[in-house]
Amino acid sequence: MISHTAIEEAGKRIAAHVRQTPFIAMEENAFGIDAKLFFKLECLQHTGSFKPRGAFNCTLTARVPEAGVIAASGGNHGAAVAYAAQRLGHRAEIFVPEITPANKVDRLRQYHAIVNIVGKNYAEALAASRERALQTGAVAIHAYDDPQVLAGQGTLGMELEKQVQGLDSLLIAVGGGGLIGGVSAWYQGRVRVIAVEPASAPTLHKALIAGQVIDVETGGVAADSLGARRVGELMFPIAQKFVAQSLLVADDQVVAAQKILWEKLRLIAEPGGATALAALISGVYKPHSGERVGVVLCGSNTDLAKFPK
Repeated sequence: MISHTAIEEAGKRIAAHVRQTPFIAMEENAFGIDAKLFFKLECLQHTGSFKPRGAFNCTLTARVPEAGVIAASGGNHGAAVAYAAQRLGHRAEIFVPEITPANKVDRLRQYHAIVNIVGKNYAEALAASRERALQTGAVAIHAYDDPQVLAGQGTLGMELEKQVQGLDSLLIAVGGGGLIGGVSAWYQGRVRVIAVEPASAPTLHKALIAGQVIDVETGGVAADSLGARRVGELMFPIAQKFVAQSLLVADDQVVAAQKILWEKLRLIAEPGGATALAALISGVYKPHSGERVGVVLCGSNTDLAKFPK
């Protein structure tokens, strides 16, 4: 279990390096939903996702050698690790799978990372990065299965609780589970934390049904950010204890959520960043009348040329 103390210490450690992202309190009956909605705009974080929270906390607590840091990623974690390394004066080497969008690969290079495109999916890129780390001695920073990463992501929950009191529920998209694991460890049941995944990448959903971490086939529109084949071993017991509900949404519902964020708020979200909202917009999650619902909009790194019109 990730403690409140670990998250609070992470918050102090990373404060100079990450943004306190804003939230929007939506108008009554926004999107025709009889609930009070609060959007946490983590899509405005450095590098366009929540990932720098964990990346900075992990890097700042490690003894980084000359070989620097190394990570595998669908794009967002890699960008966060590369950005943190650049800010802190370290070398970064990032492994991404072939499905990683070109705009995310370009972002990695903008942060002066060495980029290796390896494998068909995140799992294959991760295996290659681990082999490389053994060769170079670089510090490996896992995207979600690391206590310092989990504590760093948990600072989002700590920050949101100060911004919005009295939330009843909080919807969070899940890939490998680092964000929902950290945030759930912060709230510890004081808020109903609800996991939302694409039906094409039901990694946590199936693990919860099985009662253990298992490998799951993943794909779909959000595969580059939510396409982990298995959730983290560290976050899973946290999810079992504190995640109140696990929901699945269809790819077309994710795309519809992207569109409505742009049309109504002029916010750009990648598919993974709109997945939590998709559960609300589609009616997969039906809040009770007057429920205070938080939604984490967790990423904005999408290719504008392919953005849904």
